[in-house]
Amino acid sequence: ITHLTNELPERYKYIHEDGRISYPLCFIFCSPVGCKPEQQMMYAGSKNRLVQAAELTKVFEIRSTDDLTEQWLKERLAFFR
Repeated sequence: ITHLTNELPERYKYIHEDGRISYPLCFIFCSPVGCKPEQQMMYAGSKNRLVQAAELTKVFEIRSTDDLTEQWLKERLAFFR
């Protein structure tokens, strides 16, 4: 089994449309299809507390790790100019 951390770079280099370069800190969480509703509720509550405590601004949800592609991330980061 390949762990997701082995697939992700240590730092992600994002090149904006105007040529600026940034290294955004993103919180990407996976809420898989098929989880029991109780687990999803607990997870959502914990996630919300973490986002508030860490003052995260780039928070994204995926339903499957197959959805996590560079194109997917670029589309979401484009919102933060």
